[in-house]
Amino acid sequence: MNLIFNNMLISARFSWFSGKAQSNEIVKRINILKSILLFKEIDEKVLRKIVENLEPCEIKKDQVLFNKGDRDYALYLVVSGRVKAHIDNHVFAVFGPNQYFGEYSLLDSSARSTSVTALEDTRLLKLNQEQFYGFLYRYPRVARALLLGLVWRLRDYNILEAELTAKNIEINRQKEELEVQRKELEQLNQMKDKFFAIIAHDLRNPFSTVLSITELLAKEFSNFDQQNLQMFIEQLYKYSNKTFNLLENLLQWSMMQTMRLEPKPQMANIGSIIHDTIDLLKGTAQQKGISLYWDNPVEHIGFFDVNMITTVVRNLISNALKFTKAGGEVVIKVTPQGDTYRINVSDTGVGIAPDVMDKLFRIDSNPTTPGTNDESGTGLGLILCKEFVEKNGGTIGVTSQVGVGSTFYFTIPRYERRT
Repeated sequence: MNLIFNNMLISARFSWFSGKAQSNEIVKRINILKSILLFKEIDEKVLRKIVENLEPCEIKKDQVLFNKGDRDYALYLVVSGRVKAHIDNHVFAVFGPNQYFGEYSLLDSSARSTSVTALEDTRLLKLNQEQFYGFLYRYPRVARALLLGLVWRLRDYNILEAELTAKNIEINRQKEELEVQRKELEQLNQMKDKFFAIIAHDLRNPFSTVLSITELLAKEFSNFDQQNLQMFIEQLYKYSNKTFNLLENLLQWSMMQTMRLEPKPQMANIGSIIHDTIDLLKGTAQQKGISLYWDNPVEHIGFFDVNMITTVVRNLISNALKFTKAGGEVVIKVTPQGDTYRINVSDTGVGIAPDVMDKLFRIDSNPTTPGTNDESGTGLGLILCKEFVEKNGGTIGVTSQVGVGSTFYFTIPRYERRT
């Protein structure tokens, strides 16, 4: 009697454990379905019925479940084992226990886009399209829940699209920044080439001349008369002065490129700068037989960095003298224009061809032309002028006619511009 009772108790316990294990599996599979957007809004009771009607199937290692192009309209849940979704040798995804694949095939009757093959012995649960449509027919609320799930999916797609749009905007912004940086690097490289060209040619030549003259004087000083000594001293002064001016331009330019030379604007008289520059360069003008004068010599108070604008005025007047023949003239004129002054430096020199004018003020193709007395230059002066004028809130430009002359002009603020 006791034996019969014990057997019944063991059987009851086994059934209870078996039922509990089965219930746990069902809950697990329900949760898998819930994780699929198609089933997200479907009632749990209906999901239980779907799970209870899933069709078990098994495939051995390396066995193909379906091939790309097959008309296999089913959702699969992986119970155990692993499968791969692939096309030939390219693997797109691997699915293991408690994962699923093929949910779109319940609604879309298109052929399979990949093949699925077992990586090891695998047990699956299958919900085919026909069964799914049967549930939709028997439980109309499933269709409503399915529609709601699709609405949620559409909403998620819209959110994703907005995020992708934002990312694309950010990527385009970064591309634009990279393009700006590329152009800056290109310009820096051109500046480097220009800098080395100046050092290699325009600094080397005058230094070589000075060294040759000083060497000759050191060795043969006692053999030269007063006239020859005077000539050598004048040559030394000429080349030393030219080299000093070039070094000064190079220093200012390099400081500008490294952001160590920032404008310090103040209320100042542009007339004083013009007057002092004419005084400085009138000897050069007299040597070449050029008339150098200021058309309207009165005070013009503006707001600018005195050192930078002094460099601009000196460079423009020096260039005008350089390209004007004997008997010509160089005229400076200041004209108030609204809240700026326009400063013109006009000459009756050789003029500039249109194709050359297009290259002025550019570091990448700035031309250098010998003056009327074969004066040499680097082309750096005009580039420096452009940067200094723009740093002071002005603009610079040129008008010219070959054989008639040129006018270089720039503007400076008349007043402090408050923001």
